[in-house]
Order: sequence, then structure tokens, then C-alpha cells
Amino acid sequence: MAHRAKQKKLSRGPNERSALLKNLANSLILHEKIVTTLARAKAARPFVEKLVTRAREDTLENRRYLLAKLGVDPAVRKLFELIGPTFKERPGGYTRIIKLPPRVGDAASLAVLEFVENVSEVAAKKKLEEKPTKLKGQKAKEEKVDKSEKKVNQKSKRSAKNSKNKANETKK
Repeated sequence: MAHRAKQKKLSRGPNERSALLKNLANSLILHEKIVTTLARAKAARPFVEKLVTRAREDTLENRRYLLAKLGVDPAVRKLFELIGPTFKERPGGYTRIIKLPPRVGDAASLAVLEFVENVSEVAAKKKLEEKPTKLKGQKAKEEKVDKSEKKVNQKSKRSAKNSKNKANETKK
């Protein structure tokens, strides 16, 4: 019987198991798709789903919690900047497991663990939808560029008039 068996042991001790889950979660967050054994994918899925649920709300408590669980700052940043906002409205079920054919060497059952929505595409669409905002110094630079363009246009108009006048004088 499997009484009080909360998770699969994965033939590892508690420290090794937590390190494995942490590494699988980091890889999934950074690469958005990983290929692993079916047992590891099934063990990593609830771990990652809980992290994404925390990342939906950007608070200091959640940042510290995720940093303690993952231990890698780039993964935590990506969770809060891309993945969390992508799944803001979704109540759960952020990942999917797709079974693959068995591995050639040892016939282990393989699976792909990936996010349900393509996070990179969603982020790219949001960037396109957002209007570009001007920074403080950028506005002054643009005004300088506009003034210099006006000066160049005025000079070119003057030179065009001068060349027409010279052409008319030579004809006479």
C-alpha cells in the first residue's frame, strides 16, 4: 500500500531528489521545454505548477520564496516577467506532458514537459502591442535631430534655389 506516499522517490534520497526537481524546474523555465523520463516529468510537474502559481503575483514574499526554491536568479526573473503574466488568468494546468517513444539505450519511457502556451510568442505579441514609450533624455535627442533635419532641409532648398538662379543666368 502507498499510504502517506506524497511523491515518487525516483530512487534518490531527499537531498538528491530536491536537487533533481530544482534542476528540472530551472531547465523548464529557462528553455520552456525539456525532454526527460516520464517518471521525472510526472514528479516535476506539480513542483513547477506551484512555482508558476506563485509567479502570477509579483510580491517580495513570492520573489524570496521562488529564489529559495530555484536558487537561480535568471529563472526567477523569467518567471515574474514572462511566465507569470502569461498565465495570469489561467486557474491552473500550466504544463503538459507528451509521451515519446522509449529511449534506445535502456528502453526508458521518455516524455516532453512543456508549458501549455508558448511563452516566447505571447511575450513577443505583447511587445508589439505596446506603444514605445519615450525616456527623458530621448525626447531632447529627438528634438535635436528634428532641428538638425530642418537645417539640412533649409540648406538644400537654398542650394536648389541658387542652382536654379545660376541656370537662369547662364541661359540669358
